[in-house]
Amino acid sequence: MDFWGTVLVLVRRWYVALPAFLAALGAAFYSYSTIPITYTTSAVLVLTAPTSGGIQLPDPDQPIPRVNPLLNFDHGLDVAASILISVMSTPDMVADMGVTSDGPTTYAVTNGTQNLESLATGPLVFVQGESQTPQEATRIARKAIERVKKELDVRQRQVQAPAGTYITISEAVPPTTPVPQQGKKLRSAASALGLGLIGALTAAFAAESLAKPLRRGLGRLRRRDETPAEEPELVSAARKGA
Repeated sequence: MDFWGTVLVLVRRWYVALPAFLAALGAAFYSYSTIPITYTTSAVLVLTAPTSGGIQLPDPDQPIPRVNPLLNFDHGLDVAASILISVMSTPDMVADMGVTSDGPTTYAVTNGTQNLESLATGPLVFVQGESQTPQEATRIARKAIERVKKELDVRQRQVQAPAGTYITISEAVPPTTPVPQQGKKLRSAASALGLGLIGALTAAFAAESLAKPLRRGLGRLRRRDETPAEEPELVSAARKGA
């Protein structure tokens, strides 16, 4: 059916389409008003290697130089950043941070993209905190930053890296001022309105499709009701003729 045909159906069945459209508006308003605004803050951490590199020069007591295994790669800092991102994204770590799947507060530690499976392309770790209040968003971001630093220290001690070759981490961009995010509210309202409009069109076309069969059925019922009323007149006329 073309556009004008659809418009004609909506005009003819306005008593069906209009209530459905008003219900869609109500659902969209309800969705927009019930979903709370969230605030997000972000920070960028940078990993740096010591000026002497990942090798500790030998001394008379230890003639063999000691190496930081995390820097024993062509892109050692990138590998270290990828390890930290993976560690901070595990379900156990998320639970240990006090974040639940249905809670209002969340955090994310990424490589700057949405693909967490790809390796970091630089010595950068991106941290984001989100919550329903600016204070809570900043708190979870700060907590995630401190945990990243702690995990880096733990990993370097696990591989027995020399203290002089430790990778250090610093805040290239401290947590920003939390900003409100209304994307969820708008998406929810748009989804409710879209589904409501589809429902209104469906109801209007359903009413249009059922209108003719209903008229035919009502016509048959009227004819059935009129037939018995004609039979007594025929009988009385026959008696008069006799």
